[in-house]
This record gives sequence, structure tokens and C-alpha cells, in this order.
Amino acid sequence: MQRFTNPRDLYHGKGALEALKTLKGKKAIICVGGGSMKRFGFLGRAEEYLHEAGMETALIEGIESDPSVKTVMDGAKKMEEFQPDWIIAIGGGSPIDAAKAMWIKYEHPECTFEDMCKVFALPELRHKAKFCAVSSTSGTATEVTAFSIITDYEKGIKYPIADFQITPDVAIVDPELAETMPKKLVAHTGMDAMTHAIEAFVSTAASDFTDAPALRAMTLIKDNLIQSYNEDKAAGDAMTSRDIMHNAQCLAGIAFSSASLGIVHSMAHKTGAAFADYGAHIIHGAANAMYLPKVIAFNSKDKRAAERYAFISDYLVLGGTSEQDKIAKLIDLLRGMNDKLNIPHCIKNYGPDSYPTEQGFVPEEVFLERLPEIAKNAILDACTLTNPRPLSADKSEDIELMEKLLKACYYDSEVDF
Repeated sequence: MQRFTNPRDLYHGKGALEALKTLKGKKAIICVGGGSMKRFGFLGRAEEYLHEAGMETALIEGIESDPSVKTVMDGAKKMEEFQPDWIIAIGGGSPIDAAKAMWIKYEHPECTFEDMCKVFALPELRHKAKFCAVSSTSGTATEVTAFSIITDYEKGIKYPIADFQITPDVAIVDPELAETMPKKLVAHTGMDAMTHAIEAFVSTAASDFTDAPALRAMTLIKDNLIQSYNEDKAAGDAMTSRDIMHNAQCLAGIAFSSASLGIVHSMAHKTGAAFADYGAHIIHGAANAMYLPKVIAFNSKDKRAAERYAFISDYLVLGGTSEQDKIAKLIDLLRGMNDKLNIPHCIKNYGPDSYPTEQGFVPEEVFLERLPEIAKNAILDACTLTNPRPLSADKSEDIELMEKLLKACYYDSEVDF
């Protein structure tokens, strides 16, 4: 038996933010990030709509990119003080993910961060509050998913929280919010969404219900991401592709929330903050973009995965005759998209602005020194459980395979193992 879970209500299209007026409750706490939602007026509008709904509001502001365990615990304390019956998270993946984790701690103060990270083992929520997520970026799709990513900076590891309990009750997908994204964020979130769709389609938990949104998302992303990256509202562009991408990333989220993901995300989670002490924070979407072509080559040694990758290639009309030729064309498509989005192909070339540089942030000797621990942590990541080519941390040969794969992602070398 499998499960397919979505928010009860999903409001989409321009003006969807106004759906906040329909929420029924007494108190709403709004969780936001670094200030763009306030600067562009969306936070003020959200507060007005909630006041029209008859609710008192409070704010948790300044949630950082890749939120920390401390941010989560501090936010939960504010929720405990205010006692909201609605939690409204507005912004990109970071404030929404943080708010999900705060929600768990608010409802269950006895729950430790370690408890939160036990896969699909959370206690029941919604005794105190319901959750509404409003996405402002076109990639994470956390507004519709059962996932949250929180970083333990002391360990240098990102941890996924995975449980259908944290699927939002209400999702608002208003493309007007995404039109304010800077170009680099468009690139990274867009390739994050493509990774979600492809990994969901080849996941061992994929089903008819997840395949449909995954495939539709891939088509929309292939046809619109590059144009979305080049659109400029200040220049008077209509932002049509930007709006389409906002729907596409949500469809990819609907797919992976129930199908889960694979080792592209496992590796991204475990490398993202692993080199933070060297100033090298590998942005999640950029990590996915760099690793995805390598993982496709790695996973295609599995018969079912190879068939599914070839199906994607046919679905996207990439050409090719043999199965391996079709997979190669899919890899070429993704690498070509990275080139057009100014995303490097490997960790070695990952620079300050995520553009290819002669010398990246992560020194080779530091990468090699930390490689064994990163490889083991990646295999232990929750997303590895549904990767089509199985890997176990109990098998030394599998840890060696993960190390080889991570090396290929560092040097941009061929994956033929």
C-alpha cells in the first residue's frame, strides 16, 4: 500500500494570496525570511488579509537561508508565547521549512530535533494550529510537501524531516511573488525543481499518481526555465515563463512529496554545509544541478531506472535510438541547461557566485579529507531509501561507490561504475 498526500486546499494564480481572507481562526503567526516579502509589499498584504479574516497577527522575521536548529527552537518559543491557531509561512524554502519544524516543537515541546529527524515517525499535529504555506520561489515546493530541511551547523550537516504530518493544510501558489526573484535564484530553484521531478519519476516509491505531475513538471521546466531566467520585469517583460515555472515547481513538489527522492538530494544535503568553515556553502539548487547528470549515469546501471530515464528522454522528445543513447541525450540536456544558467558542472569549479571559476571554494585536499564521512552520511540520508540503485551504509563496497560518485561530482569526471 502507498499513500498520496496533498494540502487540503491549493490556491493558485495571480491574486491567490487573497485566499488568506478565507482562513478561520483567532491568531496567526507569520514566518518570513530576510526582508524581500516586506520590501515588495507582500507581507503587509498578508497581514491585511488576515486582519480582514478577524485574526490577530504576530511575526517571526529574519529566518536565514538554510535555517538552523537554533532558529527552529527560538521560533517555537515565540509560538508558545503567542499561541497561534494558524501558522503562515511566506517566502522561499527556508522560512517555510523552518516554520514546519517550529510547528512540530510548538505542538510537542517534548520533541527533540533528533526526534523530528526520525523518518515518518512524528506525533500527530494540528492539536494547536493549522499550517498555510505561501511560496515566493519556484523550486523547493515545500508549500505542498511532507519535507523540511534544517541545518545542524555544529555538525555541518543538513537533515531532512520527512513526515506527512507536516504537509501544509493550505498552499498558496501566487506567481506574482516569484516575479521578484533575482536571476541566480531563478536558476538554482529551477534546477532544483527539475531534480525533484526526475528523482520522483525514478524513485522506487513512484506511482501513477506521482508520475503524472512529475512528467508535466519536466515538460514545463524544459520549455520555460531558460526563458524565465532571461525575463526581466524591470525591462517590461511579461514574465510569462516565470509564472509557468511557479506552477511547474509545485507539480514537481506534488510528485516528490509522495514518491520521495534519491541520492542527488542525499548528496546535496550532506555537502551543502560540509565546507562552511571554508566559506563554501554549496547552495542546494546548484548542488542538485551539478550532481543530477552524474547520478543519472550512476543509477542507469539499474534496469528499471534506465528504462525510466529513457522514457523521460522520449517524453521530452530528445531523440536517440538505443536506451543508452536516450539517457546520454537527457544528460546532455541537463548539462546544457546548467551552461545557460551559469551553473558550474562540478564542486571544484563552484565559486562565490556559483559561476565556473578557475579555483572554487572547496580545496581539493579538504574535500578528500572529509569525503569518507560525507559519503557515509549521504547514504544514511532519508532520500537514499527510495533511490533506484540501492546503497547501504553497512556495506563497505557501497560506501566506496558513494565516494567514487562524490569524486566524479567534484572533478566532473565520467561515471562508468
